[in-house]
Amino acid sequence: MSIEARLRDKICSCGDSLFRRGLTFGSTGNISVALPDGGWLMTPTNASLGDLDPAKLSRIDADGRHVSGDKPTKEAFLHRVMYQRRPTCEAVVHLHSTHSVAVSCLCGLNEADCLPPITAYYVMRVGKLPLVPYHPPGDESLALAVDALAGEHHAVLLANHGPVVSGNSLEAAMYATEELEETAKLFLLLRGSEIRPLTETQVADLRAKFGT
Repeated sequence: MSIEARLRDKICSCGDSLFRRGLTFGSTGNISVALPDGGWLMTPTNASLGDLDPAKLSRIDADGRHVSGDKPTKEAFLHRVMYQRRPTCEAVVHLHSTHSVAVSCLCGLNEADCLPPITAYYVMRVGKLPLVPYHPPGDESLALAVDALAGEHHAVLLANHGPVVSGNSLEAAMYATEELEETAKLFLLLRGSEIRPLTETQVADLRAKFGT
């Protein structure tokens, strides 16, 4: 089996896993994986992540042109800017996961870092999570807003929309997205309670040790 065929199967199995566990629904969310030739594979527009066909995935070339497969998602530019700004990026996951979206709708967030360091694994897998101001879905102005942050952050939260997370593998991007969603859930559960987040020293130690 070729590298591309394996990646096509992996996208479909990861999409099915996310769908079955309620992290995406309907035809929302999209996944992409980089190819050795500089292009990437992406889930098509209006496709459920729980019912993907490997042969119908959109293939994008290194210049960002759609070359085969079904029409790509209108949010393809979110993936493009991550690949352009992050040399080690091998995959991007964008979901409308419920708790992350709920956090993105709150007033009074720290826009430089939306979630507190509640757990060590959040710090290790996500790090800082900046908020991208609201732009309509599919609007190219959103690409510019994400582009301004992607060089420094592998994960961002789109206001009133959801997270975009890149990783050095599809597994890494997926695990970070899941950790973000669980931390958002914890954050909402704890609202109104006095919490004890990790200290600045503890966070710095984790970042130094795990390179986040």
